[in-house]
Parts: sequence; C-alpha cells; structure tokens
Amino acid sequence: MADGCHIEPGHEITEEAQLRALFEPTHDLALRKCQSQLGVHAQTFIRRSPFLCIGTQTPGGQADVSPRGDPPGFVEILDAQTIAIPDRPGNNRLDTLSNIIANPAVGLLFIIPGFDDTLRLNGRARLSTDPALLSRMSVNGRLPKLAIVVHVDEVFLHCAKAFRRSQLWDPAARQERGEMPSLMKFILDDIDSAPKDADEMRKLDEGLEQDYQASMY
Repeated sequence: MADGCHIEPGHEITEEAQLRALFEPTHDLALRKCQSQLGVHAQTFIRRSPFLCIGTQTPGGQADVSPRGDPPGFVEILDAQTIAIPDRPGNNRLDTLSNIIANPAVGLLFIIPGFDDTLRLNGRARLSTDPALLSRMSVNGRLPKLAIVVHVDEVFLHCAKAFRRSQLWDPAARQERGEMPSLMKFILDDIDSAPKDADEMRKLDEGLEQDYQASMY
C-alpha cells in the first residue's frame, strides 16, 4: 500500500467477494443497459454534449483523466461503433495522447449542461492525422493536429444520483472563483515561485488570460 494511505488492515477490502457482500445484487436493467454500439439516443446525447472527460493509463498503469470541450457536436460520430475527438491546443504535456499510444484502452464521460444523466463510453483509441477527418473539425480556419478515434466496446447512460447529490447545475450551489487563488498563483505557490509583488502576480494572470484568447484553437 502506498505511503500516506492509512487503512487499518481489518477494514481494507482486498477481494471482490468482500466488496460484493457489502451491496445488494446488481439490478438486471443495470446490466442489460450496456450496449456494444451507439444507439439513436446515445448518438443524440453525444451530439448535444459540449464536454467530456477521457481516462487513460500510462505504460506503468498510472491513471490519468483529461477534459475535452468545444461547442456541441464537436465529437464526430463516424459510425455506430466509432467516434472521433479533435485534439485542441493545450499545454503540450501530451499525457493523454502518449498514454493512448502505450495503452489504447480509454473511458469517456459525456456531460451536457443541465442534464443530471451522463453517458459513459469505454473503448480502444487510436490517433489519426487523416486530412479528410481533420478538415471537418476546423474552427476559425484552424485544424487540430490530430484526432482521437475511439472504437466503442461498451456504452451506457449513467444515472443522475451523483449530479443531484452535488447540485452541480443549481445556481444556489455555485461557488465564487475568487475565493481561491488564480490558476497561475496556485501553480507558482506549489513550486515556490510565486512573486511577492501583487502587481507582478496580476500581470502574470493577465498574460495567462491573453494566452487563452490567442491559443484557444
């Protein structure tokens, strides 16, 4: 067990039989809802979604998850078992893309603002620079460098409980962003590089915002 993960041995679940004993049997509908291809409703959900999270693994098995977002319809449905996701400019760490080359297994979570339900999709991904595909993903005249093409292994709608518990879309539950440091301050504090001068910090924050505007696509 990793250092810092303090669980008394008698309280740790280490076998699936122990886990299953804690819960009621899975409802039949929860098993049957998993499909191996995109039905009409799954396709409509994906076309309406402006945001997804993609989970991958490093060659050593370390988990990673990354957000992807664009206007609704940004994910191309190539056929009932294949979708394509444009890769927009980011920080060039290339975590997700490198992981896919090493291990093609991916998990996707599609989200629609205002919907408490989400769509889960598990499959195998490849990276494509097909000009015909990329040309359909152009925004403001700019093409993505590549697309993540995912073959669907299973897809299913996930229930609304998590979003309802979190009150994610409830305006009354919104938190003020200013109650925490800016992204730039957060990062620089963590690496002991934040400037002491407030004006200098403000300029760094403004620079990040300018970069957002210049490199969105």
